[in-house]
Amino acid sequence: MLSSTADHLYWMARSMERAENTARMLDVTYRMSLLKHATAEPFQEWSAILSISGLHYEFGQRYPEVNAEHMLRFMALDEGNPASIASSLNNARENARAVRGNISSEMWETINHTWIEMRNRAAQGLARDGVSAFFDWVKERSHLSRGITYGTMLRDEAFCFLRLGTFLERADNTARILDVKYHILLPSLEEVGGAADYYQWSAVLRSVSAFEAYRKVYKDLITPRRVAELLILRADMPRSLCASISVVARMLHSIGGSSSQDLQRRAGLLHATLDYGRIEDIFAQGLHEYLTDFLTKIRDIGDHIDSTYFWPTDA
Repeated sequence: MLSSTADHLYWMARSMERAENTARMLDVTYRMSLLKHATAEPFQEWSAILSISGLHYEFGQRYPEVNAEHMLRFMALDEGNPASIASSLNNARENARAVRGNISSEMWETINHTWIEMRNRAAQGLARDGVSAFFDWVKERSHLSRGITYGTMLRDEAFCFLRLGTFLERADNTARILDVKYHILLPSLEEVGGAADYYQWSAVLRSVSAFEAYRKVYKDLITPRRVAELLILRADMPRSLCASISVVARMLHSIGGSSSQDLQRRAGLLHATLDYGRIEDIFAQGLHEYLTDFLTKIRDIGDHIDSTYFWPTDA
């Protein structure tokens, strides 16, 4: 497979997953902002979104203050923001258009239709169908795209690069959400256990579709330690770090390549630390330190994917 084709497939998948992840975070934050007892500071949740995406400076250059209206426009509809839902869906469509011969016709039609509908919705604003209805639509289109990919694609290298992009992006997002929860939404552990804490942790679980899974696994009150365990170490939780990196390692092994041994080793080692990790050891190290290290390793794997498959340095 040509390196440029693999690059387009990988970023097409990452962009669709990023649009869904952004919709999840915005939807939960919007719902949380409607609960007056959810947090002590009215716009704390919206500031957290900027911390997760690292866009404080870009937002400040374009909008005078952090509030629901500005954040929804910036993160959902603003094409000047490369991390917005509109930009992510546009990137997915542009990458899909570049490799139409390597994906099924159903995949192209789904992604292209999503982009067209996104332009119509952006022109009319979120008030057309309602804020939450818009986010539900984004999630449904991402689910449809992923389902069609799984149901129509030959299990070849193209399929592997699509899965690789999806799950690397998913792992990055889950880690950022957890990190921000501890150091933005809940800076002091003395606040653990109150009503605000319960609603915040419920929001974290709902942002990764894990609320029902938590209830099924633990059958008890929501606690920070158990939420972290579910979203980091549980291999049977679809959006956990362990489950996501497991797919990344497996796809890299399937793709292979003469110069990919070091890349496979890095991904395999990261997966092993998650597969055999203990939540007690993670908290002993410090959750923030652990997640910061994890995000560094994720970026390192992403850089090595670029240099190994997309922009190889070997002659």
